[in-house]
Amino acid sequence: MDAKWHDLYDASLSERDNEVLVLLTEEGLATFSFDGLKRRLGLHPETLSRILGRLEEEGIVKKGPEGYTVTSKINEFLRPRPTSANESYTPLLQTFLPSDMSISQLISDLRGRWFGLLRWLGLSNSAESATLKWITEDGAIQVDANISETVLTIEAKFLQDKNMNLALKASYQLLTHISTLCSPSRRARHVSYSGDSDLGFMPA
Repeated sequence: MDAKWHDLYDASLSERDNEVLVLLTEEGLATFSFDGLKRRLGLHPETLSRILGRLEEEGIVKKGPEGYTVTSKINEFLRPRPTSANESYTPLLQTFLPSDMSISQLISDLRGRWFGLLRWLGLSNSAESATLKWITEDGAIQVDANISETVLTIEAKFLQDKNMNLALKASYQLLTHISTLCSPSRRARHVSYSGDSDLGFMPA
């Protein structure tokens, strides 16, 4: 077993089970999709299905109509470790969102969606921000959209070769869709959400 698993390995689970748990922990995922996780880890669908079945039995994840939810029980199995340098993100784009935009509605409109090259992976959140995560169809690049108050930051994590052109193309496809969601005509349809606080998206 690779030394990097030393602090995260739980003997009651298989090495591949722990590999999934490590990813969920390192990415801070609160929810995730089967398809996205399959691409992210490069696992065969049947293999991943068996792993998630065992994690469901342990009460670590729950399957729902919109994907999987990670429970607090994951903390009993893993201890987070610092992200290594080769797993760092590359900033691609940063912009401001309209100050009267309902952030919770924007996240609701984005989560679970596919955009051009990108396939939905999952969502992580904290008291200050939410990060929506996608992965390219070939599993080579992860693209994250972090929303903190009215600031949108799009970053890439290169999992294989560093194809900056592909990452930028994917990020602009995502930004184009976000721009559409932020348009005045689109926001008018969600006027009932205008009283939401900027950080009303925290629950998973």
